[in-house]
Amino acid sequence: MKISYNWLQSFFIKKLPLPEKLADLLTIHSFETEVIGKSNSDIILDIDILPNRAHDCSSHNGIAREISVLLEYPFNLVDYSKKIKEDKELASKLVKVEIKEKELCPRYAARVLSNVKIGPSPQWIQERLRACGLRPISNVVDITNYTMLETGQPLHAFDLDKLTSGKIIVRKAKKGEKIITLDNEKYDLDENILVIADEKKPVCIAGIKGGKGPEIDAQTKRIVLEAANFNPQFIRNGSKQLKLETDASWRFEREIDSNLAEEAINMAAYLVQDIAEGKVLKGIVDVFSKKVDSKIINLDIEKVNSLLGIKITKKEVIDILEKLDFKVKTVGNKLSVSIPMRRIDVSIPEDLIEEIGRIYGFEKIVSKLPRASLIPPVRNENLVYKNKIRHIFINSGFSEVYNYSFVSEKESVEVANPVSQEQKYMRSNLTVNLLKNVEENKKYFKEVRLFEIGKVFNKIKSSKNKIEEVDKLGAVLSLDEKNSQAQEFYILKGLVDSLLNKLRISDIWYDDAIEKNDSSVPNFCNINRRAQIKVGNDCLGWIAETNSRIAAFEIDFGKLVELATEERIYSPPSKYPSVVRDIAILTNKETKIITVMNLINSSGGALIVDIDLFDIYEGKNIPDSKKSLAFHIIYQSDDHTLTDKEVNDLHQKVTKTLKEEGEWEIRE
Repeated sequence: MKISYNWLQSFFIKKLPLPEKLADLLTIHSFETEVIGKSNSDIILDIDILPNRAHDCSSHNGIAREISVLLEYPFNLVDYSKKIKEDKELASKLVKVEIKEKELCPRYAARVLSNVKIGPSPQWIQERLRACGLRPISNVVDITNYTMLETGQPLHAFDLDKLTSGKIIVRKAKKGEKIITLDNEKYDLDENILVIADEKKPVCIAGIKGGKGPEIDAQTKRIVLEAANFNPQFIRNGSKQLKLETDASWRFEREIDSNLAEEAINMAAYLVQDIAEGKVLKGIVDVFSKKVDSKIINLDIEKVNSLLGIKITKKEVIDILEKLDFKVKTVGNKLSVSIPMRRIDVSIPEDLIEEIGRIYGFEKIVSKLPRASLIPPVRNENLVYKNKIRHIFINSGFSEVYNYSFVSEKESVEVANPVSQEQKYMRSNLTVNLLKNVEENKKYFKEVRLFEIGKVFNKIKSSKNKIEEVDKLGAVLSLDEKNSQAQEFYILKGLVDSLLNKLRISDIWYDDAIEKNDSSVPNFCNINRRAQIKVGNDCLGWIAETNSRIAAFEIDFGKLVELATEERIYSPPSKYPSVVRDIAILTNKETKIITVMNLINSSGGALIVDIDLFDIYEGKNIPDSKKSLAFHIIYQSDDHTLTDKEVNDLHQKVTKTLKEEGEWEIRE
């Protein structure tokens, strides 16, 4: 908002600081201000009025009032009602006001003046209008703009003789109504626009812009001055709809004090009387649809000191509040503060305390470190391991998904008030939604790796109505179609092994001896390629190839956290070299890999430190019912270097055991 430095100076007897100093002062006290140039002998300030202070500071009056408090300069508001010389003729005989939309127009004030002489404004008004970016038009129009810039209350002037029957109606526009504004622009109106109308048609877009028809021109003799108050939200919506923003709409959108209407209309009436020689008719046609009383806020001095972190006396608090024009009464150690109607932004004790701090000077408040006991939070194991597991999966090339807990299939628990038929049931496993995620992602990616940590819901068998919520960890893997599904299954199994090992969980094994109708593994899994994931005798979850030939697993997250540990058992590495021998066997397809590895371990004894499966082959040169398994067997001793003879003898023993006990063929 542009503010004239000379105009501000006119409110004070004492000389104001230089414009740059004044700009700095206002900036410190919540008004971002800069000097933007000169107009004739005047200097122009550009002040950014924040929304919370637009109620009372979008005017020269409001800014001058702030300056008077900050500089402790006396500031007196002129009461123009005492300067007006009213005629005996009653304004109410010539003008009637009807407010049909009382919620949208809390107040409408009108004054009538006759014998008005239309002409140019005095030079001093023209200069101040130009300094603030407004173009002078005529004395009456300029006076309404001048009054708005001084008080913050937009006004409008009508030619009384052009209003049908002297009737002013505040109503919503009718669909299909049109209006041509003072700048000759045509607008289509509807019920979302508030208008000022006479008995025939709209004559003004309320709170935004006046219309052609009852405008002031050289022949005007009798005028009606309007100072009204409108609903800020409705004005804002109307301004946006019409794409028409004006100085008036800018102020109304930010809400102004309804009491300003009387103050502003008296000022404008006096200036028309003084400058345009108008005769002011007796009385204000003032329609209040909604009167608002001043707010009273009780303020505790101890709370002021506590919130600001300073020691400020009751007297200092009262002095600051009274400088801001708040009325203060002492009630014990508390203050009863009456808030001026223009300070719409002040509604709770904290607002008052902010004002006290601002005027006292936030820069005077010394920074101090907080005095408090810092108690570390209790370690949340679930959160710790969720983050750890996320890192493991992400480092393995997986992406995390967050699915809804609802599914369309009737898996387990029906929702009483579903969002939709597609989300009618609570999921009993994570895999259903993960498989849908794979299906969608396969449209764009050849390989999909996804995981999720979330809740599933199951009915407790021992109770008909009770539902059990369980945290689960699930993952799916779908490779390029060129790769075999067996490879997906074993890659995912390797990930499970890696996950459990990194969580320091040992004694892991996979039990594929699952009954055909066992519900521990979902029925959409391939019964020939599925297994329970076990630690000792405790079942953690399952891993399988689904019927859609996608590898998947699910693990009970709660059990995972119970078994996980951060303790490490240190075993010093052997200082003696290891020896690796490879072996390949031809076996039936049904043979479990763990069975072969157990037989190798039992025959090799303590000198076998590791066995790695590095190849599974089915296909050319292999019978249909057979598969080839190839292993690295690593031999090592803790107390000496193994000789070739020792390793060869032990390896021959392993080979013999596999042939005789396993009845498998050793491939050369």
